[in-house]
Amino acid sequence: MAAARPCTPAVSGRHGATPKARLRISEIFHSVQGEGDDAGWPSVFVRLTGCPLRCLWCDTEYAFQGGQWRTLEDVLSAVASYGARHVCVTGGEPLAQKRCIGLLARLCDAGYDVSLETSGALDVGNVDPRVRKVLDLKAPGSGEVTRNLWSNIAHLAPCDQVKIVIADRADYHWAVARVREHALAERCQVLFSPVYGRLAPRELAQWLLADRLPVRLQLQLHKMIWGDEPGR
Repeated sequence: MAAARPCTPAVSGRHGATPKARLRISEIFHSVQGEGDDAGWPSVFVRLTGCPLRCLWCDTEYAFQGGQWRTLEDVLSAVASYGARHVCVTGGEPLAQKRCIGLLARLCDAGYDVSLETSGALDVGNVDPRVRKVLDLKAPGSGEVTRNLWSNIAHLAPCDQVKIVIADRADYHWAVARVREHALAERCQVLFSPVYGRLAPRELAQWLLADRLPVRLQLQLHKMIWGDEPGR
């Protein structure tokens, strides 16, 4: 399995955006990262409004609409106010807003350790290579399996992660087949996560151990602490 390493350095200002460029922001908050390599780290979350998908188990439906238009300068100032090293840009689907690309680059230029949580339904080819991409492939149980953009796999680096949220045994078999078909574990870390409140973590752990898969079991730390409370 590929070992995680720092993302590829890039020239400062790559894919930059003007300070007055605006994005529709659902919320900016300070919390503990609950997933992936950054789990446990105090992090600032920038949640962009809007998503073209409607996953059946989505826990952030409130981000589908609403939010406020904020300038890039305002977003960067809000992030800086928390004094955290880690920043996670999420949604919704953040890449549904074209100016997200510029935001990611500017956060990297400012020296943050930046991650992007994306559904994998939109092209990640223009994402700044300094950003750690977390590609959330959609299993059949999500209701959005046909939206997976498989060409995104070619853009994955060893620092990136593929996450598959699993609702049941059928989703698990689908996920195992995709890991093997696309040699995902040789490209980057692969994370299997149970749908919160639907699939028991113990059951998924037993499946993984029985099949000796080179993937990582992921539980959502933030939900263990705060449940479904928004902004956490």
